[in-house]
Amino acid sequence: MNNKTYFNWSTGKDASLALHYLLLDENFSIEKLVTTINAHYQRVTMHGLPVSLLKKQTEAIGIPLQIIELPEQPSMTDYETIMHTALNKLKTEHFTHSAFGDIFLEDLKKYREDDLGKLDISTVFPLWKRNTKALITEFLDLGFKAVIVCASAKYFSEDFVGKTITQELIENLPKEVDPCGENGEFHTFCYDGPIFKSPIPFTIGEKVYREYDTPNAKNEKTGFWFCDLIA
Repeated sequence: MNNKTYFNWSTGKDASLALHYLLLDENFSIEKLVTTINAHYQRVTMHGLPVSLLKKQTEAIGIPLQIIELPEQPSMTDYETIMHTALNKLKTEHFTHSAFGDIFLEDLKKYREDDLGKLDISTVFPLWKRNTKALITEFLDLGFKAVIVCASAKYFSEDFVGKTITQELIENLPKEVDPCGENGEFHTFCYDGPIFKSPIPFTIGEKVYREYDTPNAKNEKTGFWFCDLIA
């Protein structure tokens, strides 16, 4: 049975590997990629990737893209209202499954399952509970290529963003950093690999530092380095 599925597309390595697995799985028919963007900056949420490059990436994959625009710093109420409007539309289009690249964040998985369960949409997690060191090695062995576009200033300096992921880079990560950055330590843009018809060309642009309010911590900020990519 080919379950009609949309994939929550973040543009990075975990999403790319998870999509690769699902495209090989005849139980699922991946008919749409769904990406949230910051409406103010016209960039992919957290990854900071410009929409122009997102569109070139999904065109190279060959699956239709649906963009969901979010305010710059949405409240949880605003976020849920916007997302539920989009999800209801997907439901009317007869999507029965929603796929994610999550690996081991239990709270996030439960939130997705509970939220989509209200609409009777099933969740799919192709990478769930896989060893992250093994996953990133498999990612590279399959021929995927990705560049680091965002990194936590808690662990990394400006020179880390803009680097291409290699086995050597992974081996030299700080011990407290997950090999796939699953705790939000870093984010990537995947530009080549078996899911793409051809590599996505880009150049490295400006590097900037930004701070955001830390969730559940009063008057605390969390810093991130971003590397702009130009289509």
